[in-house]
Amino acid sequence: MATAGYSLKIVVWQKIKNLILDDCMEEGEWKILILDHYTTKLLSSCCKMSTLMSEKISVVEDLHKNREPVPNMKAIYFITPTEKSIEALINDFRKKNQKYKAAYVYFTDYCPDNLFSQLKTTCSKSIKRCKEVNLSFLSHESQVFTFDIPGAFYSIYSPDSKDKNDIMDMMAEKIATVCAILDENPGVRYRKEHGNDYSFTGNNAEYLAHLTEEKLANHYKLAEECNIKGKTQSQLLIIDRGFDPISSILHELTFQAMAYDLLAIENNIYRYEIKNDSSSREALLDEDDALWVNLRHLHIADVGDKIPKLVKELAKSSKAAEGKVTASSLSQMMKKLPAFRKQKAKQTTYLTLAEDCMKHFNGIVKKMCKAEQDLAVGTDAQSQKIKDPMRIILPFLLDKSIGDYDKLRIILLYIFHVNGTTEENLGKLIQHGKIAENRDIIENWKFLDVPILSSGTQQRKPVRKDRSAEESYDLSRWTPIIKDIMEDSIANKLDAHDWPHCSGCSAAWNGSGAVSARQGNKSNLPDDRRGGLKLIIFIIGGITYSEMRCAYEVSKASKCCEVIIGSTHILTPTRLLDDLKKLNK
Repeated sequence: MATAGYSLKIVVWQKIKNLILDDCMEEGEWKILILDHYTTKLLSSCCKMSTLMSEKISVVEDLHKNREPVPNMKAIYFITPTEKSIEALINDFRKKNQKYKAAYVYFTDYCPDNLFSQLKTTCSKSIKRCKEVNLSFLSHESQVFTFDIPGAFYSIYSPDSKDKNDIMDMMAEKIATVCAILDENPGVRYRKEHGNDYSFTGNNAEYLAHLTEEKLANHYKLAEECNIKGKTQSQLLIIDRGFDPISSILHELTFQAMAYDLLAIENNIYRYEIKNDSSSREALLDEDDALWVNLRHLHIADVGDKIPKLVKELAKSSKAAEGKVTASSLSQMMKKLPAFRKQKAKQTTYLTLAEDCMKHFNGIVKKMCKAEQDLAVGTDAQSQKIKDPMRIILPFLLDKSIGDYDKLRIILLYIFHVNGTTEENLGKLIQHGKIAENRDIIENWKFLDVPILSSGTQQRKPVRKDRSAEESYDLSRWTPIIKDIMEDSIANKLDAHDWPHCSGCSAAWNGSGAVSARQGNKSNLPDDRRGGLKLIIFIIGGITYSEMRCAYEVSKASKCCEVIIGSTHILTPTRLLDDLKKLNK
């Protein structure tokens, strides 16, 4: 893995190795690993097949597909405790066609009593071990986790939802497993909503925070060590998606966020074609590639500068390898050739990716970015306050070459800028943009407690930090609100009125890095912080790529704390607008 320092992926893999693979391994014995759909994604996010083979796993099978019986081998089942998965497990050990010699069963989380009883009465003789490992999240990146449940957005925010409480309970359970895997029992805080007369969410953050606090207490009470773990010095913040609507729809110009917004990248796979080559190619954008890790958070203008330098370095190394050919030098060249080709292919991939991004950017998006930044920040590039925001957006609404979703994004940024508009004005905006069929996408923001229509009570806007000294590009002046929250939390500056502690939570967050005599003396070196304080942030309703980037930036700047951020799923502006459209359907 190409990440430096702390990595959630490594932590998750070590837990899987210790709690599952080492738990059932006998020396010299090979086993089969059986996974369902969710655990396949979970395991794929933190290890490769070659790693599993080194742990004496001969083959990985899909629980729900037809499999050949191997009666002389034992099987490890790492599965979710659902009716479908348990039924498939039971079918593997029917008396007449038992597939394996024995089963070692490991559930991602708590197995309901009725399903456990069903398992016990049907195939208990074949099951040598059955445990709950409390690992029910995906390590999406080294500092990002997700539950991979995009459908939760509808369940949480739709007025017609029938399963909101069940989803909230599931999220609390999963957040508790994140903390448990990190060996943390953090103080839990949530962002409190103020001054909203028409709350649809009923303060989701508060409800989920208290649920999570209960789950953490129960988890550590039931821990196998029988030691009730007290509150650790780390902290968990729970926030609702409506806290920062701007970051979720703004055109971002950092490499990763821009690529996922403008291009059709699915499951982290980028498909492209090379000039003078008709064949289609694909590349996986993940942390196993050091080049991607180095490039993903850079501004697109910096990416354009950096990749050619890497290409030149490659060309120089190629020329250096030329010259007088001897048997020895030829042998060395042949050994380096696969790595050389692989590196060259990667650089070609990212050059093409950057070019694709710039093709979409040059033209309408470039013009929109200036208008979006002015509306988001409230001032222009010369720090002059925006006096007539309607004049900014009108040309885009009248431009027939601009798509409906881009028009929606600029309208929404205007509404967020003025903190809600009138019914009449909203009608005119929709009429000018000719987007009447997508009116619901705008109005449904109310279900996230984001004001669309102005009311007598103005929603309070957060006070932002002055980051003018940090700005490098006029088209990237906006900073996600989550970065302010991260920095204030680490500096112990979060307002207790806006960020209450749950009952029983320790308020002794020591984010500043100062230590008490009881804690002893700790070094501020980056390597030493990796096992120290953690700020865990969970955003209900989806997380953006720009917010993910902030976790890395703040961690790098901090000498004492690692920021880990997660959500139900990963958002792009298009996916979010699609989800909003469905809320009242």
